[in-house]
Amino acid sequence: MPLPIPVRAALLMLGSTLFFGLMVVAIRLASASLHTFEIAFFRNFFGLIVALPLLLRHGPGFLRTTQFPKYLFRCLIGICSMLAGFWAIGHLPLAQAVSLSYSTPLFVTIAAAAMLGEQVRARRWTAVILGFIGVLIIVRPGMTGFSSNSIIAVLAAVLSSIVAIQIKQLSATEPADRIVIYTTLLWVPMSLLPALGVWQWPQGIAWLWVVAAGVMGTGGHMLWTRALKLGEVSALTPITFMQLPLVVLFGWWLFDEPLDHWTLLGAAIIFGANAYIAHREAVLTRRAESEAPTSAAKPGE
Repeated sequence: MPLPIPVRAALLMLGSTLFFGLMVVAIRLASASLHTFEIAFFRNFFGLIVALPLLLRHGPGFLRTTQFPKYLFRCLIGICSMLAGFWAIGHLPLAQAVSLSYSTPLFVTIAAAAMLGEQVRARRWTAVILGFIGVLIIVRPGMTGFSSNSIIAVLAAVLSSIVAIQIKQLSATEPADRIVIYTTLLWVPMSLLPALGVWQWPQGIAWLWVVAAGVMGTGGHMLWTRALKLGEVSALTPITFMQLPLVVLFGWWLFDEPLDHWTLLGAAIIFGANAYIAHREAVLTRRAESEAPTSAAKPGE
């Protein structure tokens, strides 16, 4: 008997969260002997190998598009976000790097208002402000726990939010598989350029870590897209928070990183803000589908 669709969606999202968490651990392990720029290249190279079956299934003609300049710009911003995010993973405690990456949906809300003209009302702006309070608790500017690398982690989240808006724009005319294929195809040469400046061949077990980063990253992305296709974002978003205890456990076990209560407090605030934003977006989407297009939204949303 097949599992109910909501259960399948939840299991796919849980699998995606596990894959992304293991990718973070693999990046950190590889960073012991390799520059994070080089790790980003190998993640993309081996990720492309994993994604090649998509291209083989659709055929070369599937790449025909009139949106190539948008793909190029989206991938340039995306690779900058990836390099900043990988740098943060290699130079911050894992829990702090992952917690700050959860601020991306906060910046997406701002970018959607600025770039897409989406109307964001009081409740969601309040959630965004609370989320940024969580970011400040983690970063702690001006305090002894502050690290300039945490600013790079926030920069990665800002750039990632712009990428999310660009993907939303592309998705209006482009199929999801084409976006995945073009992303992996363009990211390989784009990430090779900065990697050449710090190049050294991986040695020994470092090969395992860079291969794992590529496989886990692409596998997690595939599971994530399939989960969102089956289930609602508001229901699935809380599952992604399971990545944090996973990386906290590995950070303590493999790297002897202590449990930072400030990071956990800030992460909890960011998570709560994200969960509310996802919930409100789902409510407004359902309302828009059920009401006439000319109906005005109620105040306070």
